[in-house]
This record gives sequence, structure tokens and C-alpha cells, in this order.
Amino acid sequence: MNRALLTIVSMLTVACAASGGTGVFKAGAAASNITPPLDEPVVGGWNSPPATHIHDELYARCLVLDDGATRLVLVMVDSLGVSREVLDAAKRLIHDKTGIPAANVLIAATHTHSSIPARGSGAAPTATVPGEPQPGIGNYGGFLIRRIADGVRRALNNLEPARIGWGRAEEPTQVFNRRYLMKPGTPTPNPFGGVDQAVMNPGQGNPNILKAAGPIDPEIVFLSVQSRDGRPIALLANYSLHYVGPGAGAVISADYFGVFADRIQEMLAADRLSPPFVGMLSNGTSGDINNIPWLEKPQQRYKPYEKMQQVANLVAQAVHEAHKEITFHDWVQLDARQTDLTLAARKPTAEQLTWAREVLKKPEDAPKYHTHERTYANRVLGLKDSSDTVGVILQTLRVGDLAVCAIPFEVFVEIGLELKAKSPFAQTFTISHANGSNGYLPTAGQHALGGYETWLGTSRVEFEAADKIVANLLAMHNEMRAGKEQAARP
Repeated sequence: MNRALLTIVSMLTVACAASGGTGVFKAGAAASNITPPLDEPVVGGWNSPPATHIHDELYARCLVLDDGATRLVLVMVDSLGVSREVLDAAKRLIHDKTGIPAANVLIAATHTHSSIPARGSGAAPTATVPGEPQPGIGNYGGFLIRRIADGVRRALNNLEPARIGWGRAEEPTQVFNRRYLMKPGTPTPNPFGGVDQAVMNPGQGNPNILKAAGPIDPEIVFLSVQSRDGRPIALLANYSLHYVGPGAGAVISADYFGVFADRIQEMLAADRLSPPFVGMLSNGTSGDINNIPWLEKPQQRYKPYEKMQQVANLVAQAVHEAHKEITFHDWVQLDARQTDLTLAARKPTAEQLTWAREVLKKPEDAPKYHTHERTYANRVLGLKDSSDTVGVILQTLRVGDLAVCAIPFEVFVEIGLELKAKSPFAQTFTISHANGSNGYLPTAGQHALGGYETWLGTSRVEFEAADKIVANLLAMHNEMRAGKEQAARP
């Protein structure tokens, strides 16, 4: 080979290494309507009344990214939570129809409190063909499986050469820790006959509040995808704020997550595009966060739907302003990691079982030590013969120098902050309620304080679960970082 040819080959090798060497970056998006019928039970509160109205449609919002060698799928589902059984079946159907590995598919619930259940019974479903029985999955779960898979297939049909960017904004006025330590002498009963140190939602302006039991995270991380000529394709944001709902009774709604999707579409001038733009807001680490300023006395009463619109507007405005400053890339490397982690399940002690039986012996109208003691007595007895372990999927995705963690719990904010602080990537965010739904995930320190989110029957897994989950996610992040550095070497 002559020197001139060697020079050309060398130049091409360097160019391929710099660009990833795998061709054109592509993206596609689509949204599948997953709205249930009326009269189904609306979950999210202590009761599940039948739905009487649909304020806005629910969707499975799908985004597919393709770097020429790897495809990633992100799906945000307007649901309180979706069981692993349902999501595993959806991933199998996606793989059967598209060839995309399940480990590359992240499906998460937004945690709207105005949806209906989408859970399995615990049986492992095997059927993925419409019309065939789905063991352990109800009618709505089967419908959801197909609609998620259809949305991903449609997003693949919309794949086109694209560019991608990411950035961050802040909206600190809407995030408050909802767990508080109370002044000495303040009654803090729990439904098991004991007392807690931390109290959830202690009453706005309560003079007995001492201080918040934990921090907040005001950051909004987002990624934006455009066609090569600048047409918006999709935007996925992440904010660590619990749901903000309609405040209108038993209605179906995507809560503020759905309003955000609509507002960011409007702000980016992305209405009525072909293919349609898809806005997405994922739930961050908001297990102990809501938007009520507990240290202040109530200032006003909100009309139905008013508060969720206000919050979504503020979040969308913050993202829109930051979006003006982001850098778009014609190509970035994609990667995915996944592991199955087995955690010890919390089981009732002999004392708790005795307590539960005694509570349920009393007449329902008898004086109560705690408002919800009968509810938790039933939960305790229901856990007596439950499995000793809980298997969960942990997943990490990489989009260039942006990393995404996926955790199948209602994750406390301290966990998300730790992952951000220790991640080897320039930006990191965590999506909660992802790849399953397993209750609350407090830190060991928060478990010691007690409170609703830590109660047996609300939190299902061992006190050390958060530490194990963080360690596994960071290990996968470090593997992806090492893989990127190795791939970039000439």
C-alpha cells in the first residue's frame, strides 16, 4: 500500500473513531392512546372510586434512538404504576416484533394518581399475542401491553436522521420535602401501635413542625431530539416532583405530566407536525417530595385542574428557556446495561401479626389508635405468607455524556442526589416507577425515622435496599464509561 493511500486510510480511521464509526444517528417518536373506559376504579388514594369523567387522554409516549449500532427505547406511561409482569410481557412483544433487546427498553409509569390499575397477580405471563390469554394479567394490562408495543413499532416507523442535545433547568418553587420532624411532645402515632419521628404531610402551617426530614432536588434534566433540519421530534424531561392532580374527584387524567407534554409542544412550535411531536415528562426521585409548602399557611384554594396546569407551565417554561442554550449533536454513542437484583422482602414479626389480629377483632366503629390501623392490619396479615424475596430490574442507559438510571420504586430524593453526585457522566438523572412497581424506596436513615413511606405494607423491601441499588447502578455506569473510553481509542 503506497504512502498516499495509507494517509487516506488513516484519516478515515480517525474520522470514524471521532464520530463513533457507526453511521447516521436516527430518532423516531409516537404516542399510543391508553385511556381506559369509564367506571373503572381510579387508583391513587385510600379508596378507588369508579371513574366518572375523562379530563384528558392517557398515553404511552415512546421514543426510539438509534446510533447505527445500538437502539434504545424509552416509554413513559400515564399510570400510577405498572407491574413488572405487564412490562416484561410488553418488552417480549417489542422484541418479537422489532428485535430490540429487552435490556435496551426502558418503560416507566409517570405516577399519575388519576389512572386505573395495570398490575399482574404475580404469575409470570408468557403470552404476547393479542387474543391469547395473559396469565396473571387483567384486561387492561393486556390492552396496555399491546398499545405500548404498537407505540414503539410506530416510533420505529418514524425513524429519521436526527440530532440530539440535553440540558438542565431548575424550578425550586414547586418542590418541598413532605416528611417532617415534629417538636417534642407532638403526637406522632403510626398504625402499628407505635410512634414515628417523621410525619408525612403534617398539615400546612402546622406550628408543631420542627424541620424537614430530608432535602429536595429542584433540577429538571431534559433531552431533546430534532430532525436534521431542526423540526422537533421529541423532548423527554425529568423532574423530582410527585404527582399534581386534577383536584376534581374520580376523573381520569395524566396529571401535570400530561399538561407538560402539551405545553412544551406549544412552546417549541411543534403543533401539528408530521410525524407528530411527542413531549414526555418522567418522574424523578420524588418519593418524599410534593409541591405543598408545609411551613407556610395556605394562601389560596385552587379550582379543579388549576394547580396541575400552573405547575406544568412553570416546568415547561424553565425547560423552554434552557432549551435555547443546548448544543445539538449529529451523532452520540448509545449504550444500555441491565441487572436483576434480588432483595429480601419485609415480613411481619410475630408481634405485628398479633397486633393486626387484635385490631381486626374490634368493631369497625371502635375508637382507633390510628386512622388507618385496619388498612395496615389487613396488609400485615396479607404479607404473612408472601414471598421472602423481591426480584427487581435495575437499568442504566447512556446517551453521549448523559446517563439515565431506572429504578422500579417510588424513590426518595436522597438516592437520586447521590447517584447524580457519584455518576461518572457529565449529567445524570433517575426515572422512578421504571420496569416495575414495588412501593417506596427510602434510605436506611429515613427508615429509622418511620413515617408513611416506611411502613410495612407501603415499603416492601429490606432497609438496606437503597444502598444495594445505588451500588449496582453506579457499577453499571462505570462499565458504560469504561466502554465508551475503550471504543474511542484509535
